[in-house]
Amino acid sequence: MNPMLSRWLIPVVLLIASNIFMTYAWYYHLKVRTWPLAVAIVASWGIAFFEYCLQVPANRLGHVSNGGAFTAPQLKIMQEAITLVVFACFSVAVLKERPRVNDYVAMGLIMLAVVVSMMGRRATIVP
Repeated sequence: MNPMLSRWLIPVVLLIASNIFMTYAWYYHLKVRTWPLAVAIVASWGIAFFEYCLQVPANRLGHVSNGGAFTAPQLKIMQEAITLVVFACFSVAVLKERPRVNDYVAMGLIMLAVVVSMMGRRATIVP
């Protein structure tokens, strides 16, 4: 793989995968109403473990201090946008809830924030 491509692609793929796990951890219990709250919490923690196994390497590999292409704020803003896309798909496919027009407008504004965040010169690490 091209090193320039892997500097941004690998962290993005890891962020997408981690967000799939996290969305299940945070919202799947809404579909399983028979679970007592304690079971929902423990199940969510178990699922979130796998999210962390992907999220931490995504941030580590993607950060400029480790040769990645992104600053910490860029990683966070991008992660929020990925979360919204994953959540919108999850909401429709699993929870059977369609986002409203207002929700899509709000998500679009967050996507615009990602574009703004990625514009301009890459920040450098101050020693």
